[in-house]
Amino acid sequence: MKSRTVERVLTGRPTSDGGGVRLTRVVSPEQGLDPFLLLDEFDSSSADDYVAGFPSHPHRGFETVTYMLDGHMLHEDHLGHRGDLKPGGVQWMTAGRGIIHSEMPQQVAGRMRGFQLWLNLPAADKMRPAAYQDLEPERIPARSVPGGRVRVIAGRFAPAGAGAEALDGPVGGGATAPLYLDVALEAGARLALATPADHRVLAYAFEGAAEVGGRRLEKGQLAQLGAGEALELAAGPAGTRVLVLGARPLGEPVVHYGPFVMNTVAEIHEAIRDFQNGRLTTPA
Repeated sequence: MKSRTVERVLTGRPTSDGGGVRLTRVVSPEQGLDPFLLLDEFDSSSADDYVAGFPSHPHRGFETVTYMLDGHMLHEDHLGHRGDLKPGGVQWMTAGRGIIHSEMPQQVAGRMRGFQLWLNLPAADKMRPAAYQDLEPERIPARSVPGGRVRVIAGRFAPAGAGAEALDGPVGGGATAPLYLDVALEAGARLALATPADHRVLAYAFEGAAEVGGRRLEKGQLAQLGAGEALELAAGPAGTRVLVLGARPLGEPVVHYGPFVMNTVAEIHEAIRDFQNGRLTTPA
């Protein structure tokens, strides 16, 4: 089983979005990490950094995955869906043809921490009806490993090696067959896990330093991994926590404009017109 090695290391940069929420943008659409479009990390104990939240805004053509670590956030949309995202919970939203929603913090003090991932949809699915999966913390399965723990949000966690028992997350399938793992390791612990050979795989160290694919990552660095069927992780002297993300590339053109991700410029213009004319969410 070939182990993946690091092709590129990216470091997140400060930015703001929504009503002025301060973020670290780890992945952006311009970096060409098909099918990953964006990865934002938010982490602050200052209400000024997050309390304005993300007021009502549209999306079309991709999926958003919000993973809360601390704090809680209310999601509402034009369909009447309403959900309170709590620590350890996940909202997996398929924007499809269109959705108009808001994400507003439900606290005025304390720490707000988590991630939002944008995952592209293939052309055949970009105009499908919008859908949600609200995953309460208890629905996210976890597996103890030597010196650590793995939470499985999407896809399958399987320690590398013959006979290892796999653990499936609550989200799976689709054109990209996503993998989303939260791996926590104590100081000096090591873990080798299987990864689908046809996936692009990323690893982001968000607590402590980690060795990923034989290369050291500092906190706040993301590794783009090369080809292989396994990924080797090791914790630094203070322990680590790493997001492992995998998905099957789509190999399609990507045209991104604000909250819309389509395949052509003409489709972006159509999305803008539909939003302006109140037709973004109307079935064709």
